[in-house]
Amino acid sequence: MRHRRRVPPLLVLLALLAGCQVPTEETPRSIESPPGTVGTVTRPPPSPGPSGLAVERVYYVRDGKLVPVVRRLPAPLPATAHLDLLLAGPTDDEQHSGLTSSVTGPDTILGVRVAGGEATVEVGAGLAGTGRNDQILAFGQIVRTLTARPDVDRVTFEQDGEHLGIPRADGALSRAPLTAEDYSDLTAPD
Repeated sequence: MRHRRRVPPLLVLLALLAGCQVPTEETPRSIESPPGTVGTVTRPPPSPGPSGLAVERVYYVRDGKLVPVVRRLPAPLPATAHLDLLLAGPTDDEQHSGLTSSVTGPDTILGVRVAGGEATVEVGAGLAGTGRNDQILAFGQIVRTLTARPDVDRVTFEQDGEHLGIPRADGALSRAPLTAEDYSDLTAPD
């Protein structure tokens, strides 16, 4: 009796694939998108934090120090919405833990625009020139909150189109863009 040798299925598959060659072309050609699809490529959103949520930081005040607070949201926020979180103030639980805000009242921030890593904040009459002794903390909250964003590393302030001098943590007025470092002495450790 004669024994037949079986050819392993993998070898059969490789032999079949070797016979199927896709022809090559000399020059690249454009490919049209199928109907109903968008022909642009968008950048994926930033990676979400734990629990599938985006992490946004806002800074509030406790005992004269700027304190970071994490907000977990379904998606990253634009700069305007990020400032809206700050303007909303601390939650009831955060208030019970001693957190407050120096950025309060209507007409404090009228808008923000971000370009090239710099956020320009349009300040309303409710914040500029108030003479409040917590004004440094208010500007510190805004600067620290905005520079916590990946697209902002410095912040300038304007009122009615005029560039403002803003107090840093040491009380000196600065017309230069402000950074998180300008308020590090007022920031509580994480």
